[in-house]
Amino acid sequence: MSDLIRQDGFDYAFAPSACDSCEGRCCTGESGNIHVSPEEISTLASHLQMDEALFRSTYLIKRGYSLSLKEHIVGLSHDCIFYDRKAGGCGVYEARPTQCRTFPFWDYFKRHLDELKRECPGITDV
Repeated sequence: MSDLIRQDGFDYAFAPSACDSCEGRCCTGESGNIHVSPEEISTLASHLQMDEALFRSTYLIKRGYSLSLKEHIVGLSHDCIFYDRKAGGCGVYEARPTQCRTFPFWDYFKRHLDELKRECPGITDV
């Protein structure tokens, strides 16, 4: 596969072409946190052509000492507030937070590769 993405320090590679078939498993499923920085909040609000205060009250929830994107429940799934099931993708893809941009290369998955493989069909061993 020529479209494989590798990152130093990770024992796996990622084929982004698999995103076409997976139905957004990285954006749905178990409840989680997508932490956003003040800069990312500003970028997202601008992308949506919203006042930042309205964006914060509409799309963010305080989790500990940081802010996270809200989720909405669909059946048994906790979907990211910006995941569009009908379109099969992210509604703010161009402005998505760093946490989303760096998936699946998270330190957590260095220790939980089996979990990642179950979630993401684009993961291959290197």
